[in-house]
Amino acid sequence: MKVMLGISGGVDSSVAALLLQQAGHQVEGLFMQNWEEDPRSGPCSADADRKDAVAVCGRLGLPFHARNFAAEYWDGVFEHFLAEYRAGRTPNPDVLCNREIKFRTFLHEALALGAEKIATGHYARVDCRDGRHRLLRARDASKDQSYFLHALGQQQLAATLFPLGELHKTRVRELAREAALPTHAKKDSTGICFIGERDFRSFLAQYIPARPGEMHTPEGKRIGEHQGVMYYTLGQRHGLGIGGRDGASGEPWYVVGKEVTANVLYVAQGGENDWLYSQRLQTEAPSWVDGAAPAEHFRCTARTRYRQLDQQCTVDVHSAGLEVRFDAPQRAVTPGQSVVFYADEVCLGGAVIATTDAPFGQLLPPFMPSPPSTAREPQPRA
Repeated sequence: MKVMLGISGGVDSSVAALLLQQAGHQVEGLFMQNWEEDPRSGPCSADADRKDAVAVCGRLGLPFHARNFAAEYWDGVFEHFLAEYRAGRTPNPDVLCNREIKFRTFLHEALALGAEKIATGHYARVDCRDGRHRLLRARDASKDQSYFLHALGQQQLAATLFPLGELHKTRVRELAREAALPTHAKKDSTGICFIGERDFRSFLAQYIPARPGEMHTPEGKRIGEHQGVMYYTLGQRHGLGIGGRDGASGEPWYVVGKEVTANVLYVAQGGENDWLYSQRLQTEAPSWVDGAAPAEHFRCTARTRYRQLDQQCTVDVHSAGLEVRFDAPQRAVTPGQSVVFYADEVCLGGAVIATTDAPFGQLLPPFMPSPPSTAREPQPRA
């Protein structure tokens, strides 16, 4: 069949193109430009990536297309990204980019170009059981990207191929070398193009002006000054600028809470301090791969960040979101990030974390608005 591959100029999408071609499909490549160059933002790798994508298509004899989705990216992803940081949360733009750009805007464009399906270089798998498509973890657990794809639904999965889902990254590199693909030794990209390798705080300051304020201990003692609460995330250690303090231990300091309205950042010593831990969280409206929750009350495993090991939990479904209780306390669960649910190898879906029962998380009865935060005693860990 005719397959439109999202070709990024990296080794993963290059090998995906190779495998699709070897499987006998009519493959074409489409390069997505999702960010307009801006002198304020510094250099972006988009031009080099496009040249690599063209070279790969040339090597394999594939038609090449390019489309500029920067306007859609700004409206559908970046404005939300900025709004979340202004609210003191830490968003995950990769999840939104997959849902809004790679598997919506790109999918629509591919179908308009006559493709029957799309494909990407993501490490994940899709199968179909009893007429329902399932999103599965990749065989290479260290590269699995189902966490970032959890917001995809039946329509997107029915139209998508993940050629790398059964492979380990080492084999992908080997295939690229064997086929003499020009990207075989190219370093994997990190982060998002518009941030890239540049300093994140400087980048964000171009869109959200710095608003310095006081840095306090949870007990209310002023200990320093921050550059703006939006620049910090829970569990952060580096960049706080806190030296030794009389009467304090020699342990490092960590961000444990934010009070956005008062512009106060809370910090405490020790990477395992109780201020960082929570056992319950509430979410915004969830996305379910199958289109509906498995049940109103169910057990599964979950991750609150990409590299985390699966954690046992119980999920209760409410009209406005979810309440999740973990079997064990979790460290630095961060509002704005996603909690993603699994049943063994199957990704069930996920949701954006709204609040937690950490000392500064202010977990309330389900889905009531949170009042201004106040420092309080940490809850004991089990």
